[in-house]
Amino acid sequence: MPRLIERVWRPSLGAYGPRSARTPFTYLAFVPDSIRDADVRLASATVAEVEAAAVAVRELQSSPTFRGLEGVGRQLLRAEALASSRIEGLEMSQRRIAKALADDDERDDTARSVIANIAAMQRAVDLAAEPRPVTVADILTIHDTLMTLPRERRFAGRPREEQNWLGTNSESPRDAEFIPPPEDAVPELLEDLVAFVGREDVSPVVQAALAHAQFETIHPFVDGNGRVGRALIHIVLRRGRVATRIVPPVSIVLATNRTRYVEGLTAFRSGDVDGWTVFFARALADSAAASQRLGERLNDLTAAWLEAVRPRARSGAEKLISGLPGHPVLSVQTAREVTGASFQATNEAIARLENAGVLRPVRGEWRRNRLWESPEILSLLDEFEATAAVPTRAGERSRPAPHPRT
Repeated sequence: MPRLIERVWRPSLGAYGPRSARTPFTYLAFVPDSIRDADVRLASATVAEVEAAAVAVRELQSSPTFRGLEGVGRQLLRAEALASSRIEGLEMSQRRIAKALADDDERDDTARSVIANIAAMQRAVDLAAEPRPVTVADILTIHDTLMTLPRERRFAGRPREEQNWLGTNSESPRDAEFIPPPEDAVPELLEDLVAFVGREDVSPVVQAALAHAQFETIHPFVDGNGRVGRALIHIVLRRGRVATRIVPPVSIVLATNRTRYVEGLTAFRSGDVDGWTVFFARALADSAAASQRLGERLNDLTAAWLEAVRPRARSGAEKLISGLPGHPVLSVQTAREVTGASFQATNEAIARLENAGVLRPVRGEWRRNRLWESPEILSLLDEFEATAAVPTRAGERSRPAPHPRT
């Protein structure tokens, strides 16, 4: 059974506020059950939701829509990182992050944090492909990849060594919404978690749902817990061979249903495994459906461009059109990486697509590093987020679609 551990908080004598802010008090830290050998028994209705989600994700892998559109998988991973960051209050539009990825000059701290989250997600994908069990060191590596800002480096890749909590009071756990396990319990709980992730007798969808909820309950880091916990979903689904090529950006739906997301995690800690699993499975199925729609729209768009431009087979223009879904904002250097062509040939391909209205310049020749964007792809990505920003059959209001910003 989960248990509560009574601890004493001893505030600093110089703590700001009334005398009560400097008075020691007791609080209760939550320690979850071990899940290493958990007997996962779910209601038949829950199993049906899980199977439907698994089918939706598997169909995404074999969909002909994604053949020849390698950039779509990259774009979905980017959408996942953007939404996961948005849950943590890091707001960025698709256009802004695309510009930041194309040019260092466009990067402020928010952009650097989101780009680091994209890198952390990619690190999780790479780790999932390795033919060995997931380890605690792998989770620490993902966290280290995520925490790139100077103020974050002191605790990057390290489990916390102090008590943390969730709530509005940053000074103490008084009146906290949730208090995770004590810091000395974290190492053992992480070992228990990776042992559960290594099991092969649990549905990957259920495994991803429970591993994520358990990770968020442990809250093993000073910061970045939510983003690392959502990267863990990618590891489980890929290793379970449900998502061999593409993991749908489930964080978009979780961000939409943030209240239900938090309620579901709270219910999990109270023993409502079915309720949390149903919510997670529905979010996964809905994100898979949205991903399929995005792939179809991008496929139609690139086909229309190829018909209008009629580039030679295997030419720079053809390769650039095919690569645009993964690089909706690009520089000459990025375009060269996509086409594999010379500087002159790449410039000619860009000019051809600019003349056809496929690309438009966003920075002119007076800037040292010119940039072009595909407005139609950026519009589709905004539409994708707006379409996904609907309640997951949970009765919660739709959130406003992310506001396109420069």
